[in-house]
Formats: sequence, structure tokens, C-alpha cells
Amino acid sequence: MPKKFIRRFLPSHEQIKSQKALKLFGALLHDPNLWHLNRRSAKGAFGIGLFFAFWPVPFQMFLSAGMAIPLRVNLPLSVATVWITNPLTMPPIFYAAYLVGSTVLGTEMSAFQFELSWSWVVESLNTIGPAFLLGCFICSIVAGLIGYFGLDWVWCWSVRQAWKTRRTGENTSKTRDC
Repeated sequence: MPKKFIRRFLPSHEQIKSQKALKLFGALLHDPNLWHLNRRSAKGAFGIGLFFAFWPVPFQMFLSAGMAIPLRVNLPLSVATVWITNPLTMPPIFYAAYLVGSTVLGTEMSAFQFELSWSWVVESLNTIGPAFLLGCFICSIVAGLIGYFGLDWVWCWSVRQAWKTRRTGENTSKTRDC
């Protein structure tokens, strides 16, 4: 069942509540719906986490938490899903976003050499920035929708499989007893 699988990877309530940046949410963090894991809260949290994972900002987790709280979806899952974009996966994911943006805008892709400097960032916003940001926006919407509906489908499928297994198990146990 997805619930058991997902629960293995989620941080605990205490780990989330101890984050200094989340203290600004105060008593809102005491809502039990933020910690309960069911189909509705999981698919919403997964969609929100994937949506913000494609935003090229350093505070994606806080944006995800800020959206999960008013929508009352699972907060740990929402925050954890953002980590799909991590330091190892960011370069290929953001390059793919740039490809999407260039394709949609119909612009020719510019060759660029990455530099870790503020001047490079400012210059890049003028050259590759529009295609990159549009690609990030498109990818975040698509990933969020795929995550939302995909997890909903997987959850329903696994429940159907569990019921089928349970029915089959009941039938075989009755024939053994006879």
C-alpha cells in the first residue's frame, strides 16, 4: 500500500516542527490534517511538492510548506517531495526546463558557460533567462499535475490490488477449511 511505502521516507513531526523557518506558521502546525496520511492529503502534497521542485529558488521547501498548510495536505510529504531537485539532479532538470522554454518560445538555444558569480547570473537573465523561467513554469505545472493524478491512480490501484488479494485469500482459506 502506498501509505506504508511513503511513511518510510517521511520526516517525523518533531523534525518538521523544529525547523526555525517554519516557526512563523505557529499554531497552524498543530492541525492534525497536516500530519495525517490518506489519499487526499498525499496526492495534494505530492502535487504541491513537485510543483515547487521546479522553481529555481533556494527556499522551495518553505514555499511548499506555505502552500500545504492552507490547503491542509500532508506537510512532511509536501516538503520531502521538493527534494526531487537536489544538488545532483538540478543540472539535468533545469537544463531540460531550459530546453522546454526554448522550444516553446521558438528561440535558438544559446551556448553558455556556467560561472559562480553574481555578474554571470545577471547577464544570464537577459540571454537564457526568459526561456529558462518559462520552461521552469511549464515543467512545474506539468509535474505537479502528473504527481497529483499519478499518485491518485497508484493509490486507487494499490487499494484495488489489496482488496483483490484479500478476496482471493478469503476464498482459498474457506476451501481449505472445508
